[in-house]
Amino acid sequence: MTPEVINQAQSWIINNQSLLLSYGVNIVAAIITLTIGFMLVRTLTNGVNSLLKKRNVDNTISDFITSMIKYALLAFVIIAALGRVGVQTASFVAIIGAAGLAVGLALQGSLSNFAAGVMLIGFRFFKAGDYIEAAGTAGTVRSVQIFTTILMTADNRMIVVPNAKILNDKIINVSREKTRRLDLEIGVSYSADLKLTKEVLERIINEDPRVLPEPAPRIAVSNLGASSVDIIVRPWVNATDYWALKFDLLEKIKNELDANNIGIPFPQMDVHLIKSDVA
Repeated sequence: MTPEVINQAQSWIINNQSLLLSYGVNIVAAIITLTIGFMLVRTLTNGVNSLLKKRNVDNTISDFITSMIKYALLAFVIIAALGRVGVQTASFVAIIGAAGLAVGLALQGSLSNFAAGVMLIGFRFFKAGDYIEAAGTAGTVRSVQIFTTILMTADNRMIVVPNAKILNDKIINVSREKTRRLDLEIGVSYSADLKLTKEVLERIINEDPRVLPEPAPRIAVSNLGASSVDIIVRPWVNATDYWALKFDLLEKIKNELDANNIGIPFPQMDVHLIKSDVA
């Protein structure tokens, strides 16, 4: 850099000291606005989240409301900081609106996910902790975000599902009701004594304290299959006992049927060979 250029730069700085000082003050004020604003936003959103939880508001609703407040306040803080450095916020808001319209047209899927999230929260098809089947997957609901729903599978995998997919598909809420009907289908051989078989099944069901007395369990022949007589066993249980009872009953039924010489057939095929004399 030549001495002439250095002298010109020094001269420009001396002649524009007030302008540089003004810009410097505005930049510092903008940084302070952003710093304090972000801190206030974090404090406020944490406070709102804590208040909602103290009021026993469901986690899906509290997380959704907190996210909405957070992003709205962050946008306000950023616009205020830009105003401090001399950006015309009115025109800036207009530009954001126009850009938002263009982005909205390009991101129709995201907007539909947002609208679906609002509807999922409003209609309360499920809440945090419910086990649901939706959009071709299943898991326990962790939270409903602005655009997605977070599910946790039984083997502790996280699944992120777009809200629009859930809303546009059927939703099966397994945890909504306190009780469930356990449907078992037991196949026995055609040579089995059906009366004895039903007595054994009834005894197994009645001996388990997890089976609810009302509605009464149902045990009946449901189908005459190709190789077995199919018997349905339908006890009612508390939803929390469903899987444990199912596993225990299947094991106990197998052991008790074996103890009473009641066969459980398996598919088989008889092949007849015909020997012919060839001249």
